[in-house]
Amino acid sequence: MGRIFVVELDGRSYRCKFCRTHLALPEDLVSRAFHCRRGKAYLFNSTVNITVGASEERLMLSGMHTVADIFCCSCGQIVGWKYESAREKSQKYKEGKFVLERGRIVDEIDFSTEVYIDTRPSVSDAEE
Repeated sequence: MGRIFVVELDGRSYRCKFCRTHLALPEDLVSRAFHCRRGKAYLFNSTVNITVGASEERLMLSGMHTVADIFCCSCGQIVGWKYESAREKSQKYKEGKFVLERGRIVDEIDFSTEVYIDTRPSVSDAEE
């Protein structure tokens, strides 16, 4: 097995709930109106640090789709699926997009970068 290279995303990101590996940026979020067997799910234009499983035909709430499960590349946990193709014309917009299951991700801000906040009392212009 080869070496795993993990992409680090700056600022706020969606991460694997199990190992905190970065998976997606809020800017890539398309919809929060998706559901899966375990609850809510989010649709993204792109993700990072995932491996894609084998494609299979699956009957979803919106019809028949060809999908592939996606896994966190660090811990191997399933985090959602990728839409490979859709049969119905109204569902074609999902093709090539990724669904992350809400119960398997966390929304976090990366505080590893130094932030300076001046907490000293300041004088307003009116007080001078």
